[in-house]
Amino acid sequence: MITSRKAGRFPAALAALALAGGLGLAGAPPASAAYCDISWGSTAKAATSSSYSAPITNVRSGRHDCFDRLVIDTRGSAPGYRVRYTDAVRQPGSGAVVPLRGGARLVVTVIAPAYDDDGQATYQPDDRDELVDVRGYSTFRQVALAGSYEGWTTFGVGVRARLPVRVTVLPGRDGGSRVVVDVAHRW
Repeated sequence: MITSRKAGRFPAALAALALAGGLGLAGAPPASAAYCDISWGSTAKAATSSSYSAPITNVRSGRHDCFDRLVIDTRGSAPGYRVRYTDAVRQPGSGAVVPLRGGARLVVTVIAPAYDDDGQATYQPDDRDELVDVRGYSTFRQVALAGSYEGWTTFGVGVRARLPVRVTVLPGRDGGSRVVVDVAHRW
């Protein structure tokens, strides 16, 4: 039989544990808490619109506290994109594999050519295999141009591992757009 003195301690101890757990004092944060408030996931991302296909003019990258960022600039409105993890990034048209460093490969396709209506290049990188210098980045290992074919331009991004990714299209300079691909540093 439990005496009244012991019975009084037991509920108080349970209440203290419940309170500590609710305040995060009794261990790890709840499972719903996300790293840097990132809850993007690693599934494929895609969007399209009916706007005119504006040519690509530049590719650049940036490092942030919680993610690495790839920015693809277009001369006008970017009509869409497809971004997904893949076993191999392939050149459009030929299907040749684009070798990439890293534990995972991200194929980034922008519905925009890298040439104008006359077939003249609007984006000509010095090195198709190293579009931007990502040495020292937490997630990116390499960014390469796979090719531009029939109004679609494909990039390969070698990343450390299959990590959360998000894609947004933002206004750019002089009426242009920016397709922004963020890849988290970790889950």
